[in-house]
Amino acid sequence: MLQVSVLRANPEEVKKRLIKKHFKQPELVDTIISLDDERKRIQLDFDTTQASINAASKEIGKLMAQGNKEAAEAMKAEVATLKSGLEPLKEKMAVTEQTLLDTLLQLPNLPAAEVPEGRTPEENVVVREGGIHPSLPAGAQPHWDLTKKYNLIDFELGNKITGSGFPVYIGKGAKLQRSLIQYFLDFNTAAGYTEYLPPFMVNAASAMGTGQLPDKEGQMYYMPEDDFYMIPTAEVPVTNVYRDVILKEDQFPVKMTAYSPCFRREAGSYGKDVRGLNRLHQFEKVEIIQIVQPDKSYAALDEMVLHVEKLLQSLELPYRILRLCGGDMGFASAITYDFEVFSAAQERWLEVSSVSNFESFQTNRLKCRYKDENGKMQLAHSLNGSSLALPRIVACLLENHQKENGIQLPTALIPYFGAAMID
Repeated sequence: MLQVSVLRANPEEVKKRLIKKHFKQPELVDTIISLDDERKRIQLDFDTTQASINAASKEIGKLMAQGNKEAAEAMKAEVATLKSGLEPLKEKMAVTEQTLLDTLLQLPNLPAAEVPEGRTPEENVVVREGGIHPSLPAGAQPHWDLTKKYNLIDFELGNKITGSGFPVYIGKGAKLQRSLIQYFLDFNTAAGYTEYLPPFMVNAASAMGTGQLPDKEGQMYYMPEDDFYMIPTAEVPVTNVYRDVILKEDQFPVKMTAYSPCFRREAGSYGKDVRGLNRLHQFEKVEIIQIVQPDKSYAALDEMVLHVEKLLQSLELPYRILRLCGGDMGFASAITYDFEVFSAAQERWLEVSSVSNFESFQTNRLKCRYKDENGKMQLAHSLNGSSLALPRIVACLLENHQKENGIQLPTALIPYFGAAMID
């Protein structure tokens, strides 16, 4: 959530940056400033009335001490009238503050200066590429055929048990999934991230804290009886570990990693882009999160991008890193780098990770703060990244590493899987 002080400091610049993100209602900035003005007016009226009541109450005591009962009674009547005006002011303040909050929550984060102009994924900027594009054997197959050939995943069984987008992993397919999760967690903890195993459901306050609400209600599975949401990513519960927390400077940087299943409705998804593992309603992912001081957040972002890049390099996959344009960025992000892996059998790039700096957008919602060296309370910055999302990694591992006699696993994964080949 943006701070009102930021909007007030330069409203036209804020509108300009919102337009860069292709936000359709930049005029809400003026609405928010007007609501804040109204809030201040009501607060001034309330404080002035309360001060008059306090002064009159003291005067009543003096009058009573002087034996001037008639004047004291007249002043008591005046105080009663003043007090009767406080409740309407309280009610008006509550409505104004809620309207102000509801309007603020509609504003996305402001894009950083480095974010390129653009509206569509085609306008994202390729930062760099790495890895070697494989030469596939004759008759190479896409992963949905390979999973059937080697009995790794049963999509039809998932349809029967639940529905489309809920695959069943079997035998070596389940073992590959488990091996990747353990490898990713070990890779992250070796880099100083503390592992968490969070709840897979969150309350509305947690979903609001990281920006899923009110932006992504339609993408989350919701249980109205309990008012819980199935998590779309471990980012939500893990970042909320530090909701309403005042950090000490010696606790920075906070580095957390977590495995979780992820649940997304993906409403409106259809066609070739959702075939096989390309887009699911339930999938597994390992996440990394950092909470840092504001002046360290862009160095932390660079560190996280390099971390994910090294992880992809260890999987021996061809990849590229993109800086997202304003129109393709998420609601809460100030800047995002996407990682894509080339799917050789499908002959296209598949997104496998996003690494984002949210600056103070999430921490303002979370009230995650620290005291600076002058003792002043400041908002921390939060960042997160996929390290990594499994479905498309599995798809690309199967497709890119397929040989005539099976799937050759990358060297780093062999100790976890216990074999060099899937055959």
